[in-house]
Amino acid sequence: MTVQERPSRVEGFVRPGFEAVRRAFEDNFTHRKELGSACCIYHRGEPVVDLWGGIRDRATGAPWREDTMTLVFSATKGMAAMVMALAHSRGWLDYDARVADVWPEFAANGKERVTVRQLLAHQAGLFGFDEPVDREVVADLDRLAAVMARQTPEWPPGTRQAYHAISLGFYEGELIRRVDPQHRTLGRVFAEEIAAPLGLDFFIRLPADVADERLAPLVLRSPWLNLTELSWRMLLAAFDKHSVLYRSVMTNPGTLLAIDPERIYARDLEVPSGGGVGTARAIARAYGVLATGGAQLGLRPETIRELEAPPVAPTRGFRDECMGGADIRFSLGFMRPAPAWAFGGPRAYGAPGAGGSFGYADPDAGIGYAYVCNRMGRSQDDPRDVALRSAMTESLAALG
Repeated sequence: MTVQERPSRVEGFVRPGFEAVRRAFEDNFTHRKELGSACCIYHRGEPVVDLWGGIRDRATGAPWREDTMTLVFSATKGMAAMVMALAHSRGWLDYDARVADVWPEFAANGKERVTVRQLLAHQAGLFGFDEPVDREVVADLDRLAAVMARQTPEWPPGTRQAYHAISLGFYEGELIRRVDPQHRTLGRVFAEEIAAPLGLDFFIRLPADVADERLAPLVLRSPWLNLTELSWRMLLAAFDKHSVLYRSVMTNPGTLLAIDPERIYARDLEVPSGGGVGTARAIARAYGVLATGGAQLGLRPETIRELEAPPVAPTRGFRDECMGGADIRFSLGFMRPAPAWAFGGPRAYGAPGAGGSFGYADPDAGIGYAYVCNRMGRSQDDPRDVALRSAMTESLAALG
């Protein structure tokens, strides 16, 4: 049984000129069925919005607090892509090198020509696994690497695009283990080289000692609601065990891998494509640093230019075969603005998460934006997130 759901007061602050964002945040609770959430915005390196409110735990009625963290699913991809950018900036990784140059075993079964850039753009045809991959395999990085090395791609690299919903992060993780001079995991590099210097409450590998009271359990959405929002093509694919959508998103190991019924979220398990746990403040702060040049992380201008450059299309165009042929674009581990998924200016980059969470950098506006929530809604253009982004755009336009 759950307690009566009633929003607690909204806490935090907005700088003068951003009052519209606070109104939109409050309206999410009164008009858009928000349960608990947080929104944070950095503008030109300074926090201008930092709001949180509602209920952290639906079962107990515990309030969402300033340090509450939640699972953000694929919004994690943006944080993992920051690790790849750090590796590029330090000279560990060349985006145009072949993956097999640093990971020789990867060349097996037709993958010898896959470049890092193609892999990070979801163009390698490695969206699923032919061998069983469960939590035990994910926890054993050597065993997982062997599975990935044996995987056969679905098509020649750079010819087609299909969203690598979970698999991408595992490939990124093995690349980082290979190129990092200390052979650290991606989650550890993120913790030591990005989270620590920036003071971020965000974990790609959630430690066992994080108290459950800091975590907001998710209220999962009815599968039927999700199905009603799919195109007929995606609806058919959702029930076809051989489809790209089914193999990428729904199974082996599936997008719910990071949920643990005993401890809310899985501990000491790295799922860089969908297992990140953190605050909106952490996500916005990280993107705010990137949007203003990345100096706090020591990123080279060459790396920033790569992140902001237009994405490179596969030879068959930006028709994502996982997402029903929609025009969705990726580059270097980030999602980019596209006709089917618009956000920010033309140089913006980020990552949305299933259920509504979203974070991105907009260099043109000098913005780092993040929204996280515990009641899952739409995975694309959730009305709560759209209202906040619209209010932010309104505020920026008024400021001139």
